[in-house]
Amino acid sequence: MNMKLWMAVFSTFLLAACATKQYPQAPLVSAEESAVFDCQAINVEIAKTRSIQAEIERTGEFDGKTVLGALGDFGIGNGIAKTEARQKASDRLTQLRALEAAKCSG
Repeated sequence: MNMKLWMAVFSTFLLAACATKQYPQAPLVSAEESAVFDCQAINVEIAKTRSIQAEIERTGEFDGKTVLGALGDFGIGNGIAKTEARQKASDRLTQLRALEAAKCSG
């Protein structure tokens, strides 16, 4: 009976992809933001998004939470969270660059 309990607990940990790290999130540029941003605000937002990207990479460095994530679900949850955070930041930066090209060229 004790072995079945341990197997159930172990299986639960294997199937649960939980991130132990909290990655910063960059929201997409809203319609309101794109309407009111001027060139200076766009440049500030680009700098903030680059800062978020750097923070994502710092958060992804090996530490104790990496070990816990590997023990819990082989690091799958942390990997998924990092990939999603990177994609969101990249998408926001792409939007800001397009907005910059539209409003600040000339």
